Amino acid sequence: MNDTLTVEPPAGLVRITHLVYALHALGLAIGAFGAATVVGAFVFGWPSIIAVVINYVKRSETRGTWLESHFSWQIRTFWFALLWAVLIGLVSIPLTVVVVGFATWALGLFVLGIWAIYRIARGWLALNDRRPMPR
Repeated sequence: MNDTLTVEPPAGLVRITHLVYALHALGLAIGAFGAATVVGAFVFGWPSIIAVVINYVKRSETRGTWLESHFSWQIRTFWFALLWAVLIGLVSIPLTVVVVGFATWALGLFVLGIWAIYRIARGWLALNDRRPMPR
């Protein structure tokens, strides 16, 4: 492992990383138990938007620590979820003319929701074990 990633981050920064995972998890839960889709609530809900803003504001403080990989993981999860949601919409909307689009929309967002849950859970578990995320 790279020695620069073994620098111990301040405890406050570890708590902030937990907070960001908690905000993302809250966004996913709102989608799972509310009227929105899991991905819709994750990408467009206030908890995840606040989380990604925190990521960008605090990112420079994580440089050289193992938390840097968690911040990159969280940011990539958010932006890839948004990208895939847009792509699913672009494919599904024209297909609604032949009714297939409703199925591609539902299936695509379901799979994307599972992916987002996996990413947040995997990252949070690694954070609890004080392990960096893969690059």
